[in-house]
Amino acid sequence: RKMRMPLLIWILHFVNLPLGSSPVSRLCPSGCASCSALNGCLSCKPRLFFHLELDGMRQWGTCLSSCPRGHYGVRSPHFNTCTRCNKDCAFCFNENFCTRCHKGHFLLQGKCDNRCPDGLMANTALRECTECPLGCELCVRRNMCVKCRADLYSLHGQCHPVCPRGFEPDVQHMQCILQVHCKVGEWSEWGPCCQKRSMRACRKGEETRTRQVLQSPSVSGDPCPHVSEFRRSCVLESVPQPTHESLPVMQVDTLERKNNLIQRKKFRN
Repeated sequence: RKMRMPLLIWILHFVNLPLGSSPVSRLCPSGCASCSALNGCLSCKPRLFFHLELDGMRQWGTCLSSCPRGHYGVRSPHFNTCTRCNKDCAFCFNENFCTRCHKGHFLLQGKCDNRCPDGLMANTALRECTECPLGCELCVRRNMCVKCRADLYSLHGQCHPVCPRGFEPDVQHMQCILQVHCKVGEWSEWGPCCQKRSMRACRKGEETRTRQVLQSPSVSGDPCPHVSEFRRSCVLESVPQPTHESLPVMQVDTLERKNNLIQRKKFRN
């Protein structure tokens, strides 16, 4: 096909054309063996790929060292071309083997699909189907499980038949939770001497001190030690008997009458 160019372009071209150069090679874009003013490259130099792009209503040919995204190169003895990948492929090696999928599709064995088969998880970041950790039914990365098998406990994205040391099972949620051990505060000062519950007065009494629980233990954590203790290390004075001087007048009269009755009984006997 011959090119039709305005007369001015031909004049400028031949004025600046060095001796021995081809008019076509000087006017064509880089890499073209032949070209058209309306359609760009029509053929390419050796080892380059011919790529056809849509530019509005027309097609425009370019010659590239490698094919652009979404295309793969096909070589032949006379013509190397860029061919579009399968519609679900973002990148491909050839028409039957994708290397990366479009958003919403996932790569598995060179194919792109909108879902992954059972036992594999859809990795949205890599856009591929990947294996979940052992015992995992649903995962978001190769080593991050979000749903373990019903008989396994979940911990840090992994599935465990038994919770590791330092953790205990939460059977309700099937998770391994951190073991919590009891923590208590410091002892209080010893309290005042007190009487025993069964005695009204005692010479040898008890005193008490206590401490508070700062952190309650979990089910399998270390239990709390005792939080109160007693010691018999103080002496109480006996409660003094009331005297006449310490009693009201009515109580003094009553006491004297009792004493008189006692004396009369002794005298009669």
